[in-house]
Amino acid sequence: MKDYKLKLSAINLPLMIRTLILLITLGFIAKSDAITVTTIDSGAKFSAAFSPHGDSLSLILQGINLAHKTIDIAAYSFTSKPIAIALYAAFGRGVKVRVVADARSNLGHSSVLLYLANHGAVVRLNNHYKIFHDKFMIIDGTTLETGSFNYSAAAANNNVENVLLLWNEASPLISN
Repeated sequence: MKDYKLKLSAINLPLMIRTLILLITLGFIAKSDAITVTTIDSGAKFSAAFSPHGDSLSLILQGINLAHKTIDIAAYSFTSKPIAIALYAAFGRGVKVRVVADARSNLGHSSVLLYLANHGAVVRLNNHYKIFHDKFMIIDGTTLETGSFNYSAAAANNNVENVLLLWNEASPLISN
């Protein structure tokens, strides 16, 4: 058995994002024996934040507020009113907002998905798995927000969570 060492700076973000979107869209896991590794553009940057009572929510809102064209979201729990309001404002600026979320965790009254759907976002609920546990956003096809942070007040104020924003303006992660 071979040992492979991967550095964060060597992960192929475009391939990673395309794979995540394919898995979400088609609803199955692709198996591969090979991993393609290339260097991220030298202009790529990252921001990290932590909660509770840290800057996690602020970092997510910053990413949303800087969007110009698209925001694609995969979410497990989506009850955050500040994030829903920021997405509504982005939609008002002409940003296309699309959400795929876990069906069972978003059926209650606290979910903001109905609000988003009623205000122009494309919303799909996924019930193909026991839980749809993804938590990420792709902003303008170039910036990735990911981490353990559920889009909820509990993630911002009660739980130990992390948010990582990978700014990769030099080249698209996905083609729109």
